[in-house]
Amino acid sequence: MMDIQKIMVIGAGQMGSGIAQVCAAAGFDVFLHDLKEEFVNRGMSSIDKQLQKQVEKDRITLQEKDAILERITPSVDLTHAGSVDIVIEAAVEKMDVKASLFHELDKLAQEHAILATNTSSLPITEIAAATKRPEKVIGMHFMNPVPVMKLVEIIRGLATSDEVYEAIHDLTKKLAKVPVEVNDFPGFVSNRILMPMINEAIYTVYEGVATPEAVDEVMKLGMNHPMGPLTLADFIGLDTCLYIMETLHEGFGDDKYRPCPLLRKYVKAGWLGRKTGKGFYSY
Repeated sequence: MMDIQKIMVIGAGQMGSGIAQVCAAAGFDVFLHDLKEEFVNRGMSSIDKQLQKQVEKDRITLQEKDAILERITPSVDLTHAGSVDIVIEAAVEKMDVKASLFHELDKLAQEHAILATNTSSLPITEIAAATKRPEKVIGMHFMNPVPVMKLVEIIRGLATSDEVYEAIHDLTKKLAKVPVEVNDFPGFVSNRILMPMINEAIYTVYEGVATPEAVDEVMKLGMNHPMGPLTLADFIGLDTCLYIMETLHEGFGDDKYRPCPLLRKYVKAGWLGRKTGKGFYSY
């Protein structure tokens, strides 16, 4: 069995810093890496805030908080990849960025090291093709917010070995998460089902069937969803929703994945949801 001790997380944004926090809380030593120090510092301070909330709720002690933070080392030097057993990449959702990053990591990482990606929709097989170790490339799709959500979709690429899959399955359990095995198709399971639902909710608004509030009420009260699909879309970011719908549309070549024109219109207008203060709702 592959023994994972040291972890490097690439990308100190919301997902990356959440992944680093969860790894450190499970007792692993972690490098949190990004291109610039200011990005890493922002990630570190958001982890600090998250942990402070847990201290205030009596979930962890102040000592435990300090111990978790001590296990995270800020990094702006990619060569740190040479000293870890696994790299978990949570950089931007762009194929060219991920491919060139994995090409670099393949050169820097030790022979036994696993290269994992937190992509929400891009093909693992294609990312793996940028390396000389496709059998050691795998998808680890965490859900947002990472410290709270239990699911990790584990996505095997075409070449991913059983040994690497087992190691990631085992690691996921050590992180107190629930691993679910998925094969490498556009959108995996989560986004293949969720995004068309969100897109259909947008169509009902676009066609004047109902207001965003009404659509969300129906899904919350009628289907027992904790959050309506349009509130959720605003939370995820309408630009991200559009990007994933386009990935599905392109990947399957099926019209049922066609992004709603209203979604395109909002994104062009810069109404991206909660992060810009306006989407289907105003914030």
